[in-house]
Amino acid sequence: MTTSSSPVPGARANKFLLQHMILWILMAGLFVIMSTTMQWEWIAVYWQLLLRGLWTTIWLLAVTFSLGFALAVLLGLARNSGQPWFSIPALAYCTIIRGTPLLLQLWLLYYGLGSLFPQFPAIRQSELWTYLRQAWPYAVVALTLSCGGYLGEVMRGALANVPSGQLEAAKAFGLKKSTAFWRIQLPQAIYRALPTISGEAILQLKATPLVATISVIDIFSVATRIRQETYITYEPLLFVAAVYMSITGILVLAFRLIERRIPRRIG
Repeated sequence: MTTSSSPVPGARANKFLLQHMILWILMAGLFVIMSTTMQWEWIAVYWQLLLRGLWTTIWLLAVTFSLGFALAVLLGLARNSGQPWFSIPALAYCTIIRGTPLLLQLWLLYYGLGSLFPQFPAIRQSELWTYLRQAWPYAVVALTLSCGGYLGEVMRGALANVPSGQLEAAKAFGLKKSTAFWRIQLPQAIYRALPTISGEAILQLKATPLVATISVIDIFSVATRIRQETYITYEPLLFVAAVYMSITGILVLAFRLIERRIPRRIG
């Protein structure tokens, strides 16, 4: 009798890392070719602005994805609560967010809501005006709401798919609902949805360039400024593409490492 064997987790992880190593070698070779045939002198002039834009992109991604994930958990709980006054508003919110473009949501917040605040003297004379007059708070809110709307559907399904028998066992052992949620339901839901969550993190990164449309200085807006001032078209865009690919690679590796550290037989 023959038995089929599947690759062990370590072998799959090593294969994954080998594939990415080959990809990085090819990218390095491409970078060498590009560095010898294209104009890159502008980097020495704009390197400080590039670092500033890169930092803005990174913190926008980290802050909005973290807040969006927390919002998604709340939306998932509301959708699964069975209470209409919770589930229906959560469903409406996810439907609106998923059914409208992120750029439209961003502009409604910045050019719509943001234009109303100066009309109220109480707001203009308060400490909040220091932040409300800037563009980045609206970018954070828009990206967070968008991320929460998409991940909310993901967490709804993940939380609902946790075996009910485990929650009943936790109740039989005398655990509170909150304790069972934090120790049993939420960790298993995150593990089950981890591949989708990693994909949403990458999509969140790709959504950050939209903040350049409201004058937030991210890495994409810096590239646009360089093109306008130097009339060099391809090199800044290729540089930004390499930056986004590098961050994407780091995100993929980070989620892979997290997945490897979680027991495979969870749930």
